[in-house]
Amino acid sequence: MKKIILSAIMLIGLAFTAQAQDISKNALGLRLGGNNGFGGELSYQRALGSNNRLELDLGWRNRSNYNNNGYDDNAIKLAALYQWVWNIDGGFNWYAGVGGGVGSYSYDNNNESFNDTFVFAAGDIGIEYNFDIPLLISLDFRPEFGGNGYYENNYGSDIALGLRYQF
Repeated sequence: MKKIILSAIMLIGLAFTAQAQDISKNALGLRLGGNNGFGGELSYQRALGSNNRLELDLGWRNRSNYNNNGYDDNAIKLAALYQWVWNIDGGFNWYAGVGGGVGSYSYDNNNESFNDTFVFAAGDIGIEYNFDIPLLISLDFRPEFGGNGYYENNYGSDIALGLRYQF
């Protein structure tokens, strides 16, 4: 029985390493999604090995007279995620990651002002395609936990489309 369990663990480990592929050294572009009102983010990916990378995303929002009610809203958020990448077939990959971030937001509503900062933990799972040209397109889901009052019930998530130039 012990040999069967050990063999199964070794086969699973072999499957994960066999699916690894070289990923682009750098990728820069946009991550477009709802992102709790941030909309788009500038996104940078840096390879750390043959199948793992660091992703940094910077989102901001600056809305003046939002909904024509005199409500001003400003926010900035930086997220960092460590990701593992596995090859599915050809240029198709899937990835998963963990990380976190920090942000700041402020609003002014009829002369009532509020400013605060927040930190959050995040996860990420997605699928991507590397074209033969230096273009990477991805679709991912990112839940975020924490927020220090910024997120309703301390939870936010989004589904986003990524378009990045690889170099």
